[in-house]
Amino acid sequence: MAHAIASLTPSRRFNSRAFAQTLAVLAAMICAMLLSRVLIAQVEGDRGIAAIVSSSDLDVSGIKVDVRGDTAQAARERGWRQAQRDAWAKLGGPRMPDSQLQSMVSAVVIERESIGGKRYIATLGVIFDRARAGRYLGGNASRSQSAPMLLIPVTISGGSELVYEKRNPWQRAWAEYQAGSSRVNYVRPSGAGGDSLLLTYGQTGRRSRIWWRNILDEFEAADVLVPIARLDYQYPGGPVQGTFTARYGPDNVYLDSFTLEADSQSAVPDMFVEAVGRFDDIFEQAMADGKLRPNPTLNVSLSGTDPVLQRLIEIGRAARAQEQAAAAAAAAGETETPSATTSSTPTPAAPAASVVSSYVVQFASPDAGAIDATLAAVRATPGVRGAATSSLAIGGTSVMNVSYAGDIGGLAAALRARGFTVNQGANALAIRR
Repeated sequence: MAHAIASLTPSRRFNSRAFAQTLAVLAAMICAMLLSRVLIAQVEGDRGIAAIVSSSDLDVSGIKVDVRGDTAQAARERGWRQAQRDAWAKLGGPRMPDSQLQSMVSAVVIERESIGGKRYIATLGVIFDRARAGRYLGGNASRSQSAPMLLIPVTISGGSELVYEKRNPWQRAWAEYQAGSSRVNYVRPSGAGGDSLLLTYGQTGRRSRIWWRNILDEFEAADVLVPIARLDYQYPGGPVQGTFTARYGPDNVYLDSFTLEADSQSAVPDMFVEAVGRFDDIFEQAMADGKLRPNPTLNVSLSGTDPVLQRLIEIGRAARAQEQAAAAAAAAGETETPSATTSSTPTPAAPAASVVSSYVVQFASPDAGAIDATLAAVRATPGVRGAATSSLAIGGTSVMNVSYAGDIGGLAAALRARGFTVNQGANALAIRR
């Protein structure tokens, strides 16, 4: 009996060990599934509002009318004609008959209306065709635009800051804004996909020019505008006070601020529409004052060095290389007359032109500081003409495209001289400190 029990013991031990291994494998699979769901949840959800297509027509919104007529339809037509006259006067156009104004109107936008038996109360927007109306408006119809400005609309409410993490009324107000007649060239991301990971409230407080340049290049913008809406609720369902602040640039420079109030939560979208128009006026005024210019510190030199200084360094290297070559030739007896090397100071020859090629370089990116440091070091490497990230992965491995005047072997050697450990592939490199 004892022998039988002893013979079963190893089997039981084996089964318990196998069971433990099975549990470990299942636990690892569950953790992997949960981690994948967390990563997917960062870019999924109810987010993403595409901006409307901005036309170049002249859009005048917020025209209020209150008229009467013999019938409801007659009152409405009279209100629309009144709105067209008021909108034209707001543009500064000359007096002209209603029939001529009607021929220049592309559309009438109903923002809010209330129709009674013989009364029409509404808030309307009137869009004039720029080609037809422009000749009567002179300089108002053809105004230069600013450089492309990346827009990051921030909502602060209840102690939290919201940008593109989910759909929100402040984002929608900017997405639906007809910016065709504005002098500011807005770049309005939809907020879908990776936009919500790149464009956050924390990004507005960063000062790294390299990090900002990477983001601006992603959206083909020259600088950044930050309209901030801070909402204070008096009580649930009651009035809402909005404090709006306009900031711009990588240093989050203050421009102006104003305050609006909504009677209830349902009136907040209308308050936002009015605030967007006020912000556009602020940004246009800043542009007229010369403030809304792309920050020159965002134009990082491709090599990480001032162009004049870089040229002087190249000339100095060429002269030193020529002197070393002459000294080596003299030592080898290849120089027949001493006057050949001592007659006059040689003029530094321009370095020979090299073919610039693009290579893929992978690098570890545990945080934003590591990305900045690696980009700066690569751009400062001799022979590198440009370096820009093509894929960012905070906490993982990022990818950059490097333009180099030479072959991939030369680039690998130059990076090793900068202190990197380099692994060379067919047409790509992997570097690390």
